[in-house]
Amino acid sequence: MILAPASALELAAGGLSRRAFILRSGAFVLGAALPTRVLAEVAGAGEGAAAIAPAPGTRVAAFIEIGADNSVRFLSPFVEGGQGIATGMAQTVGEELDVDPARIAVECAPPGPDYMVVNGMRLTGGSFSTRSSFPVMRRLGATARDMLLRAAAARLEVDAGSLTTHDGTVVHAPSGRTLTYGALAEEALALTPREDVALRDPATFRWIGKPIGRIDVADKSRGLAKYTIDLAVDGMLFAAVVHAPHYATEPKSLANEVDVKAMPGVHSVHTLPGAVAVTADSWWRARKAVEALDVTWTDPEPTGIATVAADFSSDGMLAALKGSTEAGVSVEAEGNTDAAFAAAANTVEAEYHAPYLNHAQLEPPSAIARFNDDGTLEVWLPNQMPEAFQKLCADAGDVGPDKVRIHSPILGGFFGRHFTYGSGNPFPQAIALAKATGRPVKLVWSREEEFRMDAMRPLSFTRLKAAIGADGMPTAITTRTVGEGPLGRYFGLTPDSSAVEGITEKPYAVPNRSMEYVKLPHPVNIAFWRSVGHSMNDFFYEGFLDEIAEAGGRDPFELRKALLAHSPRHLTLLDEVANISGGWKRGPYEVDGNRRARGLAMASPFGSETATIAEVSLEDGSVKVHHVWVAFDPGSVVNPAIVKAQVESAVALGLSETLVEQAVYENGLRRDANYDTYQVLRREMMPQVTVSIVESGAPMGGVGEPGLPGVPGAVVNAVAALTGVRARSLPLANTQLSGA
Repeated sequence: MILAPASALELAAGGLSRRAFILRSGAFVLGAALPTRVLAEVAGAGEGAAAIAPAPGTRVAAFIEIGADNSVRFLSPFVEGGQGIATGMAQTVGEELDVDPARIAVECAPPGPDYMVVNGMRLTGGSFSTRSSFPVMRRLGATARDMLLRAAAARLEVDAGSLTTHDGTVVHAPSGRTLTYGALAEEALALTPREDVALRDPATFRWIGKPIGRIDVADKSRGLAKYTIDLAVDGMLFAAVVHAPHYATEPKSLANEVDVKAMPGVHSVHTLPGAVAVTADSWWRARKAVEALDVTWTDPEPTGIATVAADFSSDGMLAALKGSTEAGVSVEAEGNTDAAFAAAANTVEAEYHAPYLNHAQLEPPSAIARFNDDGTLEVWLPNQMPEAFQKLCADAGDVGPDKVRIHSPILGGFFGRHFTYGSGNPFPQAIALAKATGRPVKLVWSREEEFRMDAMRPLSFTRLKAAIGADGMPTAITTRTVGEGPLGRYFGLTPDSSAVEGITEKPYAVPNRSMEYVKLPHPVNIAFWRSVGHSMNDFFYEGFLDEIAEAGGRDPFELRKALLAHSPRHLTLLDEVANISGGWKRGPYEVDGNRRARGLAMASPFGSETATIAEVSLEDGSVKVHHVWVAFDPGSVVNPAIVKAQVESAVALGLSETLVEQAVYENGLRRDANYDTYQVLRREMMPQVTVSIVESGAPMGGVGEPGLPGVPGAVVNAVAALTGVRARSLPLANTQLSGA
């Protein structure tokens, strides 16, 4: 049942804190940091029917559709992108509704206030889809079941307490009568939902907490799953684009427009902001034509980092971050670091940095835009925030948000790629071309255009310094992080917690701490990336912690245990990761004549906790990772098989960034335009991965991202143990190890 669309979040709204994406004391507090005006706009509250609208996640008819044939369709607030959220939603709702999750068809819901279940917002990301909605979805399923029971009691003229249910059927055992949910749905939905429905005792769960199979696997394995790139609408044109070689420059003139218009199948030639485009009767013809255009582009600025200048480079940007002398803002302070350093028996200092990264997703971005005769704009596009994209599509199409219908197919790649990054998305171009041609337009970016325009994980730099006592224990730590994070860029957050997470709020009992952050904006388009700041900052901190251990003459494992003596949860993880790896041993040691070593790292991302051990050797001067062990505590889980798969995939991406991935700027241009030069983890590089899920009973944490941040630190610490070479930057492909 599709609702009238609500207004969407203004992404430029200030005040959204990364810390607001964390569960604290079991309460999700994202909305606490948002201005009341924005919350009202997002929820569609304040006027007319919206002023008395039910709370998000409570209106059964908006989520659950039961057909006369007893089929069940669930409209999910979240977008499926391979993370398994559709299965998790089916398990959670099905448990309380009493319907086998395998029978529930899950689709992404359209924009609407009912789906703002993330404390007044709606987005798929931040590893909090399940943890933010779990109690809401359970209650939704229980409410629907209660309504069906009451409808059955009225039909059968019996007491509702005499009825039970079984997989979509109401059963009256005394008389042997049964009624399917499909036979009762219309009457049930006419009832007023109760607010005091009982939830199932967790001890009786049949599906929650069980490793049931993914409900989307069959369609994907048979080629039936539809991504945006697979879709078509009647009468559509295909479009291809070529973007300016230098970011933020513009087309000045086309020397051969007439010749290109005459190419086979070409419909029209267009200039767009920062790009040129061709529409045609097939995408291949559109691509060949647009690449044949002879375009003169405006010139970039000659130098500097205020824009992507003609001489802009990754090395130059890193030098600017290192050379910054601007005073920073405090992001964490405890104790007296000056006194601790004055009394220190030893000190250690180091500089760490990590490169720009592409998302490098498998599915190239695409979008279909169609203006309908009734004045509506319909857009099919990959996205992680339907309401936000609805507002932006409305702006691009010059129509009201209530005139925009958003379709959110499954995603062929996730990792933060499908948020709103301005020129980093194709949908504004598709809308402009549909308006210009008067036809529906399907725009697909080529792989080269995706690598050219993808918004990237920002390059980052941190300087760390520690004071060490006579007992080898750290007494103080200071950090200075220079750069920019996506929360600062897109939400105006100051200081930007997405730039320092993984450095601040670490669980280690270092008594004196002083962390500062200096914002130095990047001229390039930056983005969220899987585990965001944790993807690099936990590497910085955990690598440096091993340096502290070495300087203090302590074993890295024992140092962490000593610093975490106050935290049983973390000690349990350390003991578990040691146990599943056969006992902690740093090395070097011999395995079948092969010299190996191990490294350890911990991370606390997105409400979950991890401890990771990696075992490595050297082969022809390159790092070979043999095994990664992860002890993972997300508090509690809905589907342990999906959790395990998510941790394993996070390990793979963590290894990719650790060993080979990097996006490089040279002479104002991105160096890599496809996978032939942009290296990602290859199959032969993937090690054995062992995951142990520890359910501590803490508030439910995230799953999709937390497995990644411990990987770089564990691998780099293992390499240092093996070779004596301390890498302080990624990827390791840039570090000379052949002579070690």
